[in-house]
Amino acid sequence: MFNVSDDPNALFAGKYFLIIDDFQGMRSMMREMLKTFGVRNIDTAANGNEAIAFLEKNKYDVVLCDFNLGAGKNGQQTLEEAKHRDLIGLSTAWMIVTAEKTADMVFGAAEHMPDDYIIKPVNEATMRTRLEKAILKKGVLVDIEKAMRAKNHARVIALCDEVMASTKTNITELQRIKTSTLLATGQHDLAQQVFEQILAKRDIPWAKTGLGKVAFYKNDVERARQLFREVINQNSAYLEAHDWLAKCHEEAGELEETQRVLLRCTELSPHSVLRQKNLGELAHKRGDMETAEKAFRKTIKLGEFSVHKSPVAYLGLAKICSTKNNPAEALQILKNIHKEFENPETALHAKVVEGMVYRDAGDHVNAGKISKEVAELIRSDNNKSNVGVMLEATQLLLATGNKEAAESLSQSIVKNNHENAELLAQVNDLYSQAGFQDKGQELVDRSRQEVIETNNRGVVLAKEGKLDEAIRLLSDARTLLPNNRRIMINLANMAVMSMRQNGRSDHLMQLARECLERVAKLNRQDEWCAKMQAALDTLPE
Repeated sequence: MFNVSDDPNALFAGKYFLIIDDFQGMRSMMREMLKTFGVRNIDTAANGNEAIAFLEKNKYDVVLCDFNLGAGKNGQQTLEEAKHRDLIGLSTAWMIVTAEKTADMVFGAAEHMPDDYIIKPVNEATMRTRLEKAILKKGVLVDIEKAMRAKNHARVIALCDEVMASTKTNITELQRIKTSTLLATGQHDLAQQVFEQILAKRDIPWAKTGLGKVAFYKNDVERARQLFREVINQNSAYLEAHDWLAKCHEEAGELEETQRVLLRCTELSPHSVLRQKNLGELAHKRGDMETAEKAFRKTIKLGEFSVHKSPVAYLGLAKICSTKNNPAEALQILKNIHKEFENPETALHAKVVEGMVYRDAGDHVNAGKISKEVAELIRSDNNKSNVGVMLEATQLLLATGNKEAAESLSQSIVKNNHENAELLAQVNDLYSQAGFQDKGQELVDRSRQEVIETNNRGVVLAKEGKLDEAIRLLSDARTLLPNNRRIMINLANMAVMSMRQNGRSDHLMQLARECLERVAKLNRQDEWCAKMQAALDTLPE
């Protein structure tokens, strides 16, 4: 902690600053101002890309960023990318210094939580006061940030409690860090206790929203919906509550109401790429092509310089153009995808959609050609792409008569998701729509049974004490079925059992962590993840 000194500049000694502004005169003026405070370590960037390059290489204590940065990323998008890519942590103070005063900009910046918002012009006295406050506030978070980067969740929570016990400042941010860590690690009951303690003293929107999240994760969707509505009734502009209310409606299958809430979100925050994308996807799912097209076009425009630039909007718009008998624009959009995104899964998905565009246009020759290319891409991809992409690819393969490739892909989908009844039904439906009703059900049943038998053999071997053999069997199965949750859970559990019996092993630790990370990627709120993380944390050194 900083102790008051006779030197008014002591707090700034050794601190690293980054100034981001597109005007050379403003960068120079702010640089000179900082020097009068005793700051010696100052970098300057003229645009968002330069700023990101500095952030990739250096750790800064304070970032002073304008909102309008000329062509390219604006200040909000730069902050968003820095946080998304983990280029800044809890102990970095990000301050928006701008002449912008519009509601849209304020909402956007607040959503991505800068630490302060200063209206230009700003004098030395104001800047010094705001910087001193920010640096003192962030100083207590240095050790917590280190624990977070080390993924030591228990240490993060303990440090939050220690700091809150020793100081009355920064309490809200520490509470938010603690509760977000509890939620992220599946410790829902403990998170609920903290939220209820906060709300017993004062009705705070973020805490009540957090309580709603707990209810949602506990599958009490009606209670969650009630809490989110209460927050919105008290503060209609609290965007996070709107987002979660939409999730509740979608979970309940109330898609029309979900769309209504998402529309309201985009009205409150019109420059949010993710909200526009979500609205487009939901409207497309509902068959509201007009709303979907408008949302996807806006997503593409807003996302040009955003870290959340998404192929989903391009793909969705291409599909809509195809359904509106506009194959030329659809194909042009798909061509643009290959220029904008260098991602194998995106390239595969674009090829699948291209094949469907040709099929819808009655061009069976090109549809068949693309179908063969898709089959080859899937083989080289080892069926690791998103399951939604795989389902669409199966539909294309069946529609173009590529039955052998369709069967191989369908088997992979079923084996990787053998416990997902809804998904298995979708595979069966694809075969029914293609005129192969009996074939689909037979394929699903056979593929599912093969996985069950492999998994059961591994469990039996483990119970017989043959852990090494069981781990080898399920490791081989994981290689073939990289998205099968049950196999990864059993494999990780067996790795932990082996280490409890025989001591820690780098190989088994890596194996268990890989399984944990994959299951978390498939479902971030999977309760098993919290249990496995706790088991790994408590293994003796």
